[in-house]
Amino acid sequence: MRKTTQALSGAGMLITLGIVYGDIGTSPLYVMNAILASARQPGDLQPTVLLGSVSLIFWTLMLITTIKYVLLAMHADNHHEGGIFALFALVRNRAKWLIWPALLGGAALLADGTLTPAVTVTSAVEGLKGLKLGPVTVSQSQGMVLGIVTGILLGLFLIQRFGTVSIGRSFGPIMLLWFGFIGGVGLWNLLAAPEMLKALSPVYALRFLTSPLNHQGIFILGNIFLATTGAEALYSDMGQVGRANIYATWPFVYGMLMLSYLGQGAWLLTHATLTTAQLHRLNPFYAMVPAGGQVVAILLATLAAIIASQALITGSYTLVHEAIGLKLLPKLRLKFPGNSASQIYVATVNWLLCLVTLSIVWFFKTSAHMEAAYGLAIVITMLMTTLLLHAFLQPHHPVVATVFVLSFGALESLFLVASLVKFWRGGYVTLLLTCLILLIMVVWYQGNRRLDANLQETEEVYLPTFLPQLQALSHDDGVPTFATNLVYVNRVRPDQTIKRSVIYSILDQQPKRAKVYWFITVNETDQPADCHYTVNLHGTRNVVDIQLYLGFKKPQRLNVYLRQIVNELLDKGLIDGQTPEYSSELHRRVGNFKFVILNQQFQDLSAHDLSTLDRLLIGGRLLLQRLSVSSSRWYGLEFSDVIEERVPLFIGQRPDPQLKLTRVKH
Repeated sequence: MRKTTQALSGAGMLITLGIVYGDIGTSPLYVMNAILASARQPGDLQPTVLLGSVSLIFWTLMLITTIKYVLLAMHADNHHEGGIFALFALVRNRAKWLIWPALLGGAALLADGTLTPAVTVTSAVEGLKGLKLGPVTVSQSQGMVLGIVTGILLGLFLIQRFGTVSIGRSFGPIMLLWFGFIGGVGLWNLLAAPEMLKALSPVYALRFLTSPLNHQGIFILGNIFLATTGAEALYSDMGQVGRANIYATWPFVYGMLMLSYLGQGAWLLTHATLTTAQLHRLNPFYAMVPAGGQVVAILLATLAAIIASQALITGSYTLVHEAIGLKLLPKLRLKFPGNSASQIYVATVNWLLCLVTLSIVWFFKTSAHMEAAYGLAIVITMLMTTLLLHAFLQPHHPVVATVFVLSFGALESLFLVASLVKFWRGGYVTLLLTCLILLIMVVWYQGNRRLDANLQETEEVYLPTFLPQLQALSHDDGVPTFATNLVYVNRVRPDQTIKRSVIYSILDQQPKRAKVYWFITVNETDQPADCHYTVNLHGTRNVVDIQLYLGFKKPQRLNVYLRQIVNELLDKGLIDGQTPEYSSELHRRVGNFKFVILNQQFQDLSAHDLSTLDRLLIGGRLLLQRLSVSSSRWYGLEFSDVIEERVPLFIGQRPDPQLKLTRVKH
């Protein structure tokens, strides 16, 4: 499927509509509603307000979504992959400080994502209120809306574990219908007030910003920004659908979105005499739909909202997977319910998202209240992406990089300032989530760094020094065989040093005799789909140092990779055959495997010579390790023969100068 979606094709474009544009495609449900929140008096619906609002939407989509993301960011691809973590993987070696925009941007993106399913599905279902279905009029109760929204979202989160490939095939045609519908309805209303086309001129946007009719002043931009909150998804999903398909579909999507916004503005322009009570009850999106099309509008809006939520959920899985690969988050249990490695399911993330999203639905209750909180965190992500893109452009296009960071940095800073008004109206919820996720990332990342920095050199030994002992032990018939293949998942460094605890485990505790000793180092690379390995036999046929290189999007299923490696080495005659005397498989060439995973632990951090900050970071990192998935599960070894040995990790220890010999008695 990957080749099909990457190449420009009709099928690829249809899939792109279903995968990429759910978030930004459902923005007409709530953007105009949010903008008009401060213009609910009949006299406020003047041409200056309506033309200015739609003009601001048009130019926001043009500058941020089209120019920044579609035309510029998509050239910063990491082997066809996009998104803030893929971008960070490209530039992280250029400056140490770049880790901070990556951490903050990723945390904000994950946090703000909890609000997307809540606001889109609630906005869609609210269209049912007061709807006349023949002789029956649907209740105006918000409790009914909350019940339906809860059922839809809960069902969506429940089906994630089974995979959504078959359902996803229908997303493209549904989104095509959705865009055709909103564009068609918008055009129908625009024909009644074609003067709304003046909104395409930036003059009306600037005039509205400085007009006394704009009661919010610059803070109106906080609501305008909602129109482009899905722009990050265009960049993040590039790896799934390909740059060419986004280039081909974005003009159509942009056109349909603008027809919808222009249509809503035109409808309001022709209904400027509505009473205050009527204005408070209506959503311009549903109001402009002809009476006979209301049911179709609600049905399509709900389906589009579900698709947007699905894209957000799977995007969160991918984002977490990338962060784990880059060692920015603790290891979590990953599942691959489909036949594709891109189909990921992370149970922990799924149920946390479910809990937070449903809590937001019931806390804010209405889409209008959710809109007030929406977008504050995502503008932070966009600012961080701008900083990382500047680092990407700087070496080869320094002038372009400077112009880019100054212009888009200033524009997005303006949106950030405008969005700060949302803090007390609900933005604090997503910012608190951002800070919590950021804290976890910082503790894990910095804790690992402090851990490595404090490791004593004496904890590393030179592996070739112990080759004679390993060879002798392997051929010592006086020691019972521990395993045919003994596998240690531990890093062998480029200078051929390895942790002393590994050698101690083999030679000192209870000598572990094996026919072949395997030392496997798993290296995460900056290339998303990397998958290769190197072999160092150290001049032997039974001490094998494997350096396995996996991209940050590749699953670390060690048992699968090792089986392939062993058979390839046997085919090349690099190791001796291991045909077992007894086996249920005919022509079996490989003996049994035992995996040893060493869990290094501290007995008491306070007993070590560490700074207070180091103690906090390392202690927090160890706590997160206990809460994360075990190494055996992470490496896909649940059904393999695995031994987990607890070994002490000596860090920062020095001799105690107060210890003195006071007496010797013979």
